[in-house]
Amino acid sequence: MAENGAVEKAIAYLNDNKDRFREELFDYLRIASISAQSQHATDVRKAAEWTRDRCLAAGLNAEIADTPGHPAVIAEGKPIPGQPTIMVYGHYDVQPEGDTALWDTGPFDPVVQDGKIVCRGAADDKGQLFCAILAAEAWMKTAGALPINVKFCLEGEEEVGSSNLERVVSEHKDRLACDYVLIHDTAQFGTDAPAVTTATKGLVYKEVVVKGPRKDLHSGSFGGAVANPANELARLIASFHDANGRVAIPGFYDRVKEMSEEEVEMMNGLPYDETALLDDLGSPKTYGEQGYHSLHRRWARPTLDVNGIYGGYMKEGSSTIIPSFAGAKISMRLVPDQDAAEISRLFDETVRHRIPDTVRVEIEHHADCDAYLADLESDGMKAAREAVKIGFGKAPVLIREGGSLPILPMFKSILGADSLMVGYAQPNCNLHSPNEFLHVRDFEAGMRTTAALLGLLGNGS
Repeated sequence: MAENGAVEKAIAYLNDNKDRFREELFDYLRIASISAQSQHATDVRKAAEWTRDRCLAAGLNAEIADTPGHPAVIAEGKPIPGQPTIMVYGHYDVQPEGDTALWDTGPFDPVVQDGKIVCRGAADDKGQLFCAILAAEAWMKTAGALPINVKFCLEGEEEVGSSNLERVVSEHKDRLACDYVLIHDTAQFGTDAPAVTTATKGLVYKEVVVKGPRKDLHSGSFGGAVANPANELARLIASFHDANGRVAIPGFYDRVKEMSEEEVEMMNGLPYDETALLDDLGSPKTYGEQGYHSLHRRWARPTLDVNGIYGGYMKEGSSTIIPSFAGAKISMRLVPDQDAAEISRLFDETVRHRIPDTVRVEIEHHADCDAYLADLESDGMKAAREAVKIGFGKAPVLIREGGSLPILPMFKSILGADSLMVGYAQPNCNLHSPNEFLHVRDFEAGMRTTAALLGLLGNGS
């Protein structure tokens, strides 16, 4: 690790320049880099150029990597033989603004309100990735060099599915080779509870369509003569869970990896209030697999949920029919060490076995990815936890994310690198909603944390 004095100098530089850096972030946030809307393509390009230029100003080598869609930015410091390598991943594109009437100010007019930077992209992800660029600059300005090998891969398509990211990483595999991928696009556990995220869930997404007669039929004339696809779909869906809330697909739990004792102990000590959760969500009672705390189920137990059901007559008034078809979209969230391909196969086999021969069934596969679990004992993970303690003045808790990040297994597959998920936003930061925000204090603590992490990962002084 770098000398403590060097880390302290880098942090002092960040503290001394924090007001200037906040104004620079405002300039970044004013760029409406909405990747989902073609009318903002020039803004996305402008944000890529801003990102590249700011990396150059920090003392890095940087260039734009064009793709069939929006460009990526690749940057790096001078190679330092014998030192570990970290690659910072982030994205400079943002979500559409939504209903502007619900914003307290213009969605691309950043302001500070009650200690919060309010603007689209403040938390997701410009504010957080900017922390890493500034951390690199702090080392360049105070030590004249980075303490380790630092690279950046910053894309402009995360909010539209990262369709070209794997292509960029593959094409620049040698240039982006690293020991760890650092990701700031996650969150803390809550107020005064900084966190390191250790795992994300996998996903299998299916669509099941049950078909019967070739056209809708009169339910009086033909009821009892042919099977009703909607009835059969309902029976199928009901069969996916048992009375204890477990997913009733044979083999579904065979590979499930339990949380470590350290994670369980830390999770049980978190300030988690189920009553407050229910009040916030408007649900009358928690539900799920029996024998597990609801937070445990959200983080580390696999689930199956129906995301939508369609078929039959759903307009105003009545139409007494037997529908010719009915369908449902179904997602399964997976945990380590479940295999997405295997779960996909088990689901298909179960559906075909349970659907009677009085109807036909079609299964469409929409998406899948594996879960990701970080190595809690790696040097990178240990350094990340210590860095958070330095940056925030408090040791982090270990948390998991119930959502899926397909990029993590992709980075592991192509680069062979584990990911360090160290996010600085609050979980209630209005992600993808009006009045998105990032606390000023968290922006400043984030800069310090990333700077400390770079120093802590160094081998020797």
